[in-house]
Amino acid sequence: MGDISNTQFFKAVQEEKKLDASQVLEQVYVALTEKGYNPINQIVGYIMSGDPTYITSHKSARSLIMKVERDEILEELVKVYVDTRLR
Repeated sequence: MGDISNTQFFKAVQEEKKLDASQVLEQVYVALTEKGYNPINQIVGYIMSGDPTYITSHKSARSLIMKVERDEILEELVKVYVDTRLR
């Protein structure tokens, strides 16, 4: 045992790098494609229902997509659509 009269110090855990919605979508798309799923259908199913089982756990895609709010994902998709199709 150590000396209990002194304050013990520990290094703080580094925060995870926060990925933005576009990065998450890209990684989830790759994981779904690799597993043979139709990524568009699966991502739409997830956005509409909120059910994470639409997303594979391959490459931690399911836990990754749950770190981003669904409205942020939808906002990113609409933004890209407007920027590429309507402008």
